[in-house]
Amino acid sequence: MPRLAANLTMMFNEVPFEERFDAAARAGFRAVEFLFPYEWPSEQLARWMANAGVENVLFNLPPGDWNLGERGLAALPGREVEFREGFHRALDYAQALGTPRLHVMAGLVPSGSDAGTRERMRSTYLENLRWAAEEALQANRTILIEPINPRDIPGYWLNHQQDALDVIAQVGASNLRLQFDLYHAQIVDGDLTRRIERQVGVTGHVQIAGVPDRHEPDFGELSITHLLATLDRVGYTGWVGCEYRPRGHTEAGLGWIAAAAPAARF
Repeated sequence: MPRLAANLTMMFNEVPFEERFDAAARAGFRAVEFLFPYEWPSEQLARWMANAGVENVLFNLPPGDWNLGERGLAALPGREVEFREGFHRALDYAQALGTPRLHVMAGLVPSGSDAGTRERMRSTYLENLRWAAEEALQANRTILIEPINPRDIPGYWLNHQQDALDVIAQVGASNLRLQFDLYHAQIVDGDLTRRIERQVGVTGHVQIAGVPDRHEPDFGELSITHLLATLDRVGYTGWVGCEYRPRGHTEAGLGWIAAAAPAARF
């Protein structure tokens, strides 16, 4: 029985961010995720969550300068100090919000990079993840890595599911898990049913959206009914984040839940 969380960065954009917690709760959600909390004091976010009666299940580490196009720091040589400072900032927010999972974004490969550059990035990534996993373990938190398709984020260092699995195996930390976004995985790798079956043991969080346009997951080339049933069949008990951009008004598009997952828990 899937447990669905609303992504407040993408959903309920009809209202300001601080009102989206209540909007999600009124629509039936009891859990939320979002990209970044750092624009607001943690105490304020915690108050919005408490007033709405929702929990936060995931957010991302500071990505560097998002407005300048940066998309994470973990694989960037020379940015280790900034990465670690950002990680501790994220842990502080996670403690204040009760957030159990943090997504560690890898960053972008510089244009024109050669194999040597990519290898240095890999070494930096592994070292930062080992450090972050140990820090997170002390704080009783799980860290996640997510392959992201190069159409949405051109140049992102981690694109393929198998590459993420290899990194997780090489780091060897019990609290480093896969953020398995079915939207990204379909665009890059496909074969989602078999991937769910093979990857469930290392999956710490799932996200969904329709392919190719990232709207409601019942629209496009995926069978969300089948995929959610597959997650149930293989014994996945974690959260499924609804990380999609509604085609219209968010609540008007939520009918897919009753159709695709009538037994879903919000």
